[in-house]
Amino acid sequence: MMKMKEDDLFPATPGKVKMDRALTINRQFHRCFASSGTMFVWALFLIALTASYLSLQSFVDSSSRYLPSSWGGMQWEKQIRASATPRRPGGKSVLLTGAAGFVGTHVSLALRKRGDGVVGLDNFNNYYDPSLKKARKAVLASHGVFVVEGDINDVRLLAKLFDAVPFSHVMHLAAQAGVRYAIENPASYVHSNIAGLVTLLEACKSADPQPSIVWASSSSVYGLNEKVPFSELDRTDSPASLYAATKKAGEEITHTYNHIYGLSITGLRFFTVYGPWGRPDMAYFSFTRNILNGKPITVYSGKNGVDLARDFTYIDDIVKGCVASLDTAAKSTGSGGRKQGPAQYRIFNLGNTSPVTVPALVRILEQNLKVKAKIHEVEMPGNGDVPFTHANISYARAELGYNPTTNLEAGLKKFVKWYLSYYGFNPRTSAKSSKSL
Repeated sequence: MMKMKEDDLFPATPGKVKMDRALTINRQFHRCFASSGTMFVWALFLIALTASYLSLQSFVDSSSRYLPSSWGGMQWEKQIRASATPRRPGGKSVLLTGAAGFVGTHVSLALRKRGDGVVGLDNFNNYYDPSLKKARKAVLASHGVFVVEGDINDVRLLAKLFDAVPFSHVMHLAAQAGVRYAIENPASYVHSNIAGLVTLLEACKSADPQPSIVWASSSSVYGLNEKVPFSELDRTDSPASLYAATKKAGEEITHTYNHIYGLSITGLRFFTVYGPWGRPDMAYFSFTRNILNGKPITVYSGKNGVDLARDFTYIDDIVKGCVASLDTAAKSTGSGGRKQGPAQYRIFNLGNTSPVTVPALVRILEQNLKVKAKIHEVEMPGNGDVPFTHANISYARAELGYNPTTNLEAGLKKFVKWYLSYYGFNPRTSAKSSKSL
């Protein structure tokens, strides 16, 4: 005889199911505890179960701090040390934050290719498409650079990294970028650009040995300054955006740590960096995407219709400035979190010192893409943007040997070539639905 399923014992009539099922369960429960012997067995079982649970919970709570996290373990530390080990005599061991970012990827590759040890750190946030960051990470991995996925605000992670490797240098490029996004998410800028910087500096000042630090400030700190070209000696107390304000705060914070703890610190004020593997939120990148897709681009103009201008700086030139800053950085003078003597503190402009208007940028893109842009021109809103940037690079030229060599025409040609290859665009087929030049 076929054994009936439990569900078959209950009627399908709504309302009866609950009553009959409850009645059946009550009968079964009563039978289980009908005798004192059975009740005693059940009591022992419940006591044993409770004791086992409490014992397991106690073990988990007491040992959780010893269990390896997603970034810990012996294999993880082995990868860290291997990636940090220089491959040339006198090579540096560099912790590079923001390694999967635009500038971070290029600097990591340049250091690794010449034989320095590099360990990357990046949180892979979704400010822009994380898949681009993952692709950069894959490129770095193919060149022997290990990138740790984590946040610079993670004190335990930083401590673990400095315990594993006595880094000689830190290249701090991690930051929440973008001027306009600060209006939408101001907290992210405080979290990354201020709190994250302090957390990293705390780890560096307590490290033994203390590393020399090079970090990315921004040309945005010049804010509403109208004197051009912008010099490192100019005042920077009139920021036009929250992003600029956090970078200005970073300069004050780094000066404090240099003064109190003897950390050797170099700040770099980048001027509108562009090139292959760039940031999708940048104008030249979004212009390229929209032009190829036949969509209009928004070009801002200043007061009285004046064209906006930027000191566009090609990525290879920025990388040279970053590497030169590492090479000329003096050793930190602190020990055990205490300053032993005066330490080096520098700030450099890294720009191209040849501003180009945004309409001129669009024309160069049109020529390279062989597609006419659909331009929607509007007056610049009060969103933190400034009408122009222009770098005075005499100090960087004298101290770093910094000498940018790539103009916008040559740089955008290289960018477009990369963009078409990476995203699989065919200029001829893309131009069919648009007006060709």
